Amino acid sequence: MITHHVRTRRSSEDFPQSEHLAQKIAEVAADPVAVPDETTEMVINRIIDNAAVSAASVIRRPVTTARQQALAHPSTPGASVFGVGGTYSPEWAAWANGVAVRELDFHDTFLAAEYSHPGDNIPPLVAVAQHLGIGGADLIRGLATAYEIQIDLVRGICLHEHKIDHVAHLGPSVAAGLGTMLGLDEETIYQAVGQALHLTTATRQSRKGLISSWKAYAPAHAGKIGIEAVDRAMRGEGAPAPIWEGEDGVIAWLLGGPGATYDVALPAPGEPKRAILDSYTKEHSAEYQSQAPIDLARRMRERISDVDDIESIVLHTSHHTHVVIGTGSGDPQKFDPTASRETLDHSVMYIFAVALQDGTWHHEASYAPERANRPDTIELWRKISTVEDPEWTRRYHSTDPAEKAFGARAVITLGNGEVITDELAVADAHPLGARPFARKQYEAKFATMADGVVEPEEQQRFLDIATSLAELGAGELGALNVAVRPTVLDKAPTTGKGIF
Repeated sequence: MITHHVRTRRSSEDFPQSEHLAQKIAEVAADPVAVPDETTEMVINRIIDNAAVSAASVIRRPVTTARQQALAHPSTPGASVFGVGGTYSPEWAAWANGVAVRELDFHDTFLAAEYSHPGDNIPPLVAVAQHLGIGGADLIRGLATAYEIQIDLVRGICLHEHKIDHVAHLGPSVAAGLGTMLGLDEETIYQAVGQALHLTTATRQSRKGLISSWKAYAPAHAGKIGIEAVDRAMRGEGAPAPIWEGEDGVIAWLLGGPGATYDVALPAPGEPKRAILDSYTKEHSAEYQSQAPIDLARRMRERISDVDDIESIVLHTSHHTHVVIGTGSGDPQKFDPTASRETLDHSVMYIFAVALQDGTWHHEASYAPERANRPDTIELWRKISTVEDPEWTRRYHSTDPAEKAFGARAVITLGNGEVITDELAVADAHPLGARPFARKQYEAKFATMADGVVEPEEQQRFLDIATSLAELGAGELGALNVAVRPTVLDKAPTTGKGIF
């Protein structure tokens, strides 16, 4: 890896394009290096994972709305929309499929200086590949790049500190991944990366206070913008430059300011793209920093004879967990039983209470209004608080995979004064956890989420296609779509009439 020092430059400075971060990204994307077998294996796993969570979310209202918008844009050859037949304009197919993937907060994650869901790169790249008749091997190459660029940016540049939403790293990664997949030249990729970043910076209010359905739409929007940016760049259109380093650019006015320097490490020429192997998926449908606390609550439940006897629970955890999904956020909505599902899945207090009471977690039942409004749950929920522990913060930001952790230490005080303490560093499904996810677990997750939604024969057909992705030829990627039972789609909510 080569570390690039990225800082603001005055317009009057001699700062050639060869030194721009967007150019360095373009060079990585254009590098024809082979994809390692283990990277290919993980790309396939994540395609299966995305299909699993899409099946689980297919008739939720935001997903239904996005699908209806996409269906209003038929196209030939076009791309597939999850669950239905026909082909549609690729940017709109990516939009619909991106919302389906993101709706339940249930797919892969990578956390470092920033946080991310790199599986959000999959819908836009698959849609373009289907539309242009790209083969499976090139799709894999593109996704290896997209994961690499997003994860490398997440390692080096913190966005949330400056209240910028994490999808600002996704627009450039989609553009770079498409550049690799389509075999574009460095100049075209450079312009596309700049456009994509310029158009996907937004505030993180979408993840603050009362969280709305836009949380699911934001990554899909970034993917759609990434496709459109590449299309314009391929036609010869340019981008604001230097986009990160410019005097009026992203660093100067949206991030750390003119005096800030960011270190972004990118693969050297000829170095394989392996960043996807450092990311991890979810066993539970909740914000990633809730994964270990859910498993911890399930484990601690066995040591508590009567949950109603709990006096207080304090979760000692990282700064990021404390201020984003804990009481350090200052969001009263995180204790509101009438809050949106999106808000509840960003409340570790709610999540820990329900997991402790139920000993399990379900992507629908655990968030149901009747579940959130149970009086005993509300009572326990409001006894839970979080505090930052510097050691958990240090481990959150550690670059050593064996030390990096997103867990917590729970201190439970009972009514009689007894104190029960336990901690868990990583979720059970994490690569270093008690039950790491491999192909078997990804396929099992798909089977569970698709049960009753997708016919068993269709489930197996999809798994067979996904497993053989590297061998699929030009024009064969339409088979990556999954057909949903019509009787299931018939239950989708009726959405209002829009423009399209």
